[in-house]
Amino acid sequence: MAGKSGAPWWAHFMMYAGGVTLVVAGATAGFAQYALERANNTIEQENILDDYQAEVDVSNLEGPLNILVLGTDKQGGSVRSDTMIVVHVNKELTEATMVSLPRDLLVDIPDCGPGFSNNPCQNKLNHAASISDDWDETRANVVATVHELTGLDFHLGATADFNGFVEMVDLVGSIEVCTWKEFQSHHTDRVFEEGCHEYEQEAALDLVRQRYQFYDEIDYELDLYGDYARQNFQQQAIKSLLEKAKEQGFLQDPAKLTDLLEGFGDKVTLDLPAGLTVTDLALSLRDIDPNAMTTVRVPASSEQGTEWGDIELIHEGAEAEAAESLWAALQNDTMAEWMAANPQWVKTSTVDPGAATDDAATTGD
Repeated sequence: MAGKSGAPWWAHFMMYAGGVTLVVAGATAGFAQYALERANNTIEQENILDDYQAEVDVSNLEGPLNILVLGTDKQGGSVRSDTMIVVHVNKELTEATMVSLPRDLLVDIPDCGPGFSNNPCQNKLNHAASISDDWDETRANVVATVHELTGLDFHLGATADFNGFVEMVDLVGSIEVCTWKEFQSHHTDRVFEEGCHEYEQEAALDLVRQRYQFYDEIDYELDLYGDYARQNFQQQAIKSLLEKAKEQGFLQDPAKLTDLLEGFGDKVTLDLPAGLTVTDLALSLRDIDPNAMTTVRVPASSEQGTEWGDIELIHEGAEAEAAESLWAALQNDTMAEWMAANPQWVKTSTVDPGAATDDAATTGD
C-alpha cells in the first residue's frame, strides 16, 4: 500500500541549501540582499558530480533541473551518505518534485568495495556509500550508482549533514514533530508519545535518528516503515525549524539572520556550475513554494528474507514500467504527466507535520 512518504522535506537540497532560499524569500529586500551575500561566503563549494554533471546555461538559468542531494552522516573519521534524493525543478523554475531513493533499494553498484575486489555487484543502495573511509571515493561511487539506476546526469549537486543541521534547533528553542504511535528510542530510554509535541535539541536529534521500531501493522499501512519513518521525522523537523526561524524574526533581524546563515554554512556543500553563485541560485528558485512541493517514491516494494536481507525491490511488471517512465519523466520534464498516471507513488502531504497522525487516526477507526 502506498501511503504518505517520509522523503525529507526540502529534501535535502531544498531542505538545507534551499532553506537559505526560503529565508531570503521571506525577508525584506534589503535584508534579502544581505542574506544572499552572506550565503555566497558561508556555503562551501565541492566537486560532487564529477563526470555526471549536465550542462547549465548560467547566464540564463532555467529548468528543467535535476539536482542530486546526498544526506551525509559523519561517523568517527569517515563520512557516509545515508540519504539520496533527486530534486526535479520544472522548466519555469516554479515547481519542485523530490524523488526519494530508498537506502535498501536493490541496485547495480559499479564498485562494491574491497570485499568484492572493487568489482561491480548487486546490493542495497546504501552499500555504495560504505565502500571506503575516503569520502571522495565513496561520494563518486554513490553518484555513479544513482546515474546507473536512473540514467540521469545532474545539473547541480549538494551534500547535507542532517544531524548537524538539526543541532540548529538551539537557535529557535524547540521544534514540533508528530508521531503516529508511541515508541521507545533505540538509542536512549526516552519514550516518544503519539501525537505532536515540542522537542528541544537533544530529544529532537534522538527522534530523527529512529527507524528500527517501525515494522508494525500501522507503519506498513501508512507506508512509514523502517527508514521511511526516519525520513518522515527528518522532513517534519526541518520544516518546523524553518517555520520557527521565520516566526521568531530571523528574517528581519540582521544579527539573527547572520546566525542562521552561518548555521547553514558548515552543514551544506554545493556543486554549482562555474559562474553560478548561491545568490543566482536562490533568486532563480524564489518562486518555488515549499508547501506545494511534491514527493515521489520510487516504484518498489518490500521483499523479505533475500540474500541481501530485507530489501526494497523494483519488481518486474508494473513497478519496473513505472520506474522506467519515472526516469524518463525526470529527463524530459514530464513529471506532471507521470504523477497523474501514477498517483499511487505520489505523496502530496509530506510537508504537513500532522498528516501522519491524522492518517493514523483514520486507520484506527
